[in-house]
Amino acid sequence: MNSSSTPEAIRVVVADDQELFRRGLTMLLELESDISVVGEAGDGLAAVDKVAALAPDVVLLDVRMPKLTGIEACKAIKEASPSVQVIMLTVSDEEVDLYEAVKGGAVGYLLKDSSIEDVAQGIRVVAEGQSLISPAMAMKLIDEFKQMSKPDRGQGATVRLTDRELQVLRLVAQGLNNREIAKRLFISENTVKNHVRNMLEKLQLHSRMEAVMYAVREKLLDLPGT
Repeated sequence: MNSSSTPEAIRVVVADDQELFRRGLTMLLELESDISVVGEAGDGLAAVDKVAALAPDVVLLDVRMPKLTGIEACKAIKEASPSVQVIMLTVSDEEVDLYEAVKGGAVGYLLKDSSIEDVAQGIRVVAEGQSLISPAMAMKLIDEFKQMSKPDRGQGATVRLTDRELQVLRLVAQGLNNREIAKRLFISENTVKNHVRNMLEKLQLHSRMEAVMYAVREKLLDLPGT
């Protein structure tokens, strides 16, 4: 692994049962000065063990792996290590059950044919606490959440949020990152981060992806201005 990485480097575990792909991805990521691949795994069970032993910042999980699927491994990892950010690797954006992945704690997905620049940037994004999901995939999630959500849920919990926090929540649910939200609302990126952190704390949510589920369940996307 990358022995020359600095202490500030993002620590990553790569889990994929295709050895050639896994090794190739590892070699390319190790060329990034701010990323250190600290471990590899060839199946879901090994991925869970590696994460427990190495305490990485980010883990890349193939959706389809032996012993434990990527989604099963994701759930186990988040149970044991809630602070680890999980990105799902998939051949097709139609292949993975996005609802189950997000429910399991994943903060985003990457297609296996993504460029190494996109993979590296994705790792940086989730390491900062943001979600890695395109607006198109956000809409797919929203559609699925609408079908899964209970129709009679009220909106009582939303009164705890300020108007600005509600605005930020709606934009998070649309798949916008902090920088895009800042531009949309004419505020600084740090201010957006503060609003997101306060919002998650008030609603007792653990990730931006959970915020998407919350927004749909509470029908916030159907309110005026969404």
